[in-house]
Amino acid sequence: MYKSVVMVLFLLRQNPVQQAAAELFGCSQSTVSRRLALLGPLLEQVLAGFVPDPAEATAGRAVLVDGTLVTTWDWACQGTELFSGKLRDTGFNLQIAATLDGDLLAVSAPMPGSWHDAHAWRESGLPETLADRDIVGDLGYLGLGLLTGHRKPPGRPLPEAHKAFNRDLSALRSAVERAIAHLKDWKIPATRYRGPLTAFPKIVKTVTALAFFRMAW
Repeated sequence: MYKSVVMVLFLLRQNPVQQAAAELFGCSQSTVSRRLALLGPLLEQVLAGFVPDPAEATAGRAVLVDGTLVTTWDWACQGTELFSGKLRDTGFNLQIAATLDGDLLAVSAPMPGSWHDAHAWRESGLPETLADRDIVGDLGYLGLGLLTGHRKPPGRPLPEAHKAFNRDLSALRSAVERAIAHLKDWKIPATRYRGPLTAFPKIVKTVTALAFFRMAW
């Protein structure tokens, strides 16, 4: 069992081709796949106590939000809901909430990569969970009641005061980018996900639990 757990952690951390993991751990590729499917959700359940309630964790705090695309292997999805026209790739949109210090607060369920951050944010459930919080986002969240920068008006230059505000806000928002980078230390959401697309929501839950476990220790 210990060896199987180590193998699953290795898969989540490094995202190797399963055949390579099979050779490294002295088993078959099908065994690797079965162990990941079985033990990944069990790891998430064991570590669930380390995942904070976003409403409690953000009480009295400002919150930074941003979206990230986790790319997938399924090139047949081009032109479908998983294809991001902006990034020209297939994947899932994850909405991330973080503190001003760059600590992870919440990770949404995966949503179609074709969804703009504003759409993904509305559907993530986080707006309801984080109601009445001061929330900071980029220009992709304009019109949603978040604190965002100023967009250049058509045919006119952006006033210097607005440029300075945008620079200050961008420096503030860099903390959420650090939180995303730390989450993606687990390479399975950082590099192309090659597993069954239907299993990805469970993978996200497991990686999220592992990320919070690491923060706690």
